[in-house]
Amino acid sequence: MEKYFSIDKFPTLDKSVVTIGTFDGLHRGHQEILKHLVSIGKAKDTESVVVTFDPHPRQVLSDENISLIQSLDQKLDILDRLQVNRVLVIPFTFEFSTTTAREFLDKIIVEKLNPIHIVIGFDHHFGKDRQGSPEYLKKYCATNNIDLDIVDPVSDEGNKISSSGIRELIKNGFVRRASFELGSVFGYKAMVVEGKGRGHELDYPTANLDPVDKNQLLPKPGVYFTRGRVNGHQLYGMCNFGVRPTFGERKLTMEVHFFNPQITNLYDKEIYIEFLERIRDENKFESKEDLKQQLIKDEKLCKNLLNKYMQI
Repeated sequence: MEKYFSIDKFPTLDKSVVTIGTFDGLHRGHQEILKHLVSIGKAKDTESVVVTFDPHPRQVLSDENISLIQSLDQKLDILDRLQVNRVLVIPFTFEFSTTTAREFLDKIIVEKLNPIHIVIGFDHHFGKDRQGSPEYLKKYCATNNIDLDIVDPVSDEGNKISSSGIRELIKNGFVRRASFELGSVFGYKAMVVEGKGRGHELDYPTANLDPVDKNQLLPKPGVYFTRGRVNGHQLYGMCNFGVRPTFGERKLTMEVHFFNPQITNLYDKEIYIEFLERIRDENKFESKEDLKQQLIKDEKLCKNLLNKYMQI
């Protein structure tokens, strides 16, 4: 898959099949759009092109500090696995946000990509003031002799899968359901940083993790069954994300105890951490010994879940 990070560097194509979207989270609904795109490209013997944006438009146009489900690198990895031919990542700025839907289609999509077919999600809008609705695109494509497919939403138990819905699931601790709707396990890149050694005191040494991306969406505080990927290894373990109330602390900290005793010296390494299942809330215990007994129970529960995930 070829990747371009500016409009100027993208080559002018003779023809293409195109989709447009932010694709926050690249969930199962988005993947249906992309599979359809790739299928049409192969059927019409032309390249499939995804036009997306970075940063997320809401990070530019809103005062809201939106947290992201996936990083740009994660998104590009999934697009590559789905066999998209080319990706144009347009730097989204306030100046770019003033581009009208007509200007965007005329000057970028048609002039650079020469689409013979466009695939769009049922609720996607683009251009200044979100002028570029599916209805707008229907009229534009009819006028310019471009085929258009509008892909219906994908539902999960009657609910439309959406980035906002998945974001709420993760924020409320429903990571297993969020991963099902994403079509991939929720996780992100993190650095192993120096901690206070609390885990060693309890015979459960931990790696303290900080997200690589500052706008990374984090799960609800609690205890999770997790999987880490580092240096080609898969490390299963249990994670506590919280303020460690038993020790009277207040700072949110993420610490993971991996079940692989042979894997040591992770400090200052990058890990891809995945949240498989939420085990329980974080609790305050009367003593370190009470906490240690709970950790033994947590470990047993997590290890009982291992077989479910070993092949994923």
